[in-house]
Amino acid sequence: MASTYSFDVVSEFDRQELVNAIDQVRREIAQRYDLKDSNTQIELEEALLVVNTASDMTLQAVKDVLLQKATKRNLSLKIFDFQPAEVSSGNRVSQRINLRKGLSQELAKKISKSIRDQLKKVNVAIQGESLRVTGKNKDDLQATIKLLREKEQELEVPLQFENYR
Repeated sequence: MASTYSFDVVSEFDRQELVNAIDQVRREIAQRYDLKDSNTQIELEEALLVVNTASDMTLQAVKDVLLQKATKRNLSLKIFDFQPAEVSSGNRVSQRINLRKGLSQELAKKISKSIRDQLKKVNVAIQGESLRVTGKNKDDLQATIKLLREKEQELEVPLQFENYR
């Protein structure tokens, strides 16, 4: 019986690392002289981050601190989908930041087609928000991972490879 090998392509992030990064951002905002009196609030929801602050300038500073802390915690900056800033009540500025998780159907189809066009010896199946890549040879799977790492620069989401069997 010929054995097959497989792995999953997913796009996820470590939520606890994100929570820790946001806690660090809050502490830095409370300590920094230029941000201390801005009364900045950061709210983390399931797939959304909301920043409410005094002005565009403080919003940009908070955004910089957030990206810096996320990088230090090995979170990909591609998980943040910054929406346009909005003026809210009391001359305050708020910004919604969507958190990207999972592969959309269009993106999964695009990645699947790219793999099938370049590597004929592997099979790709879309499974919800992930892709399952199977092949008879581990070298083919390694070539697939290498191909996806090269293409990841063009994608708007980070990719991880799990369940390598």
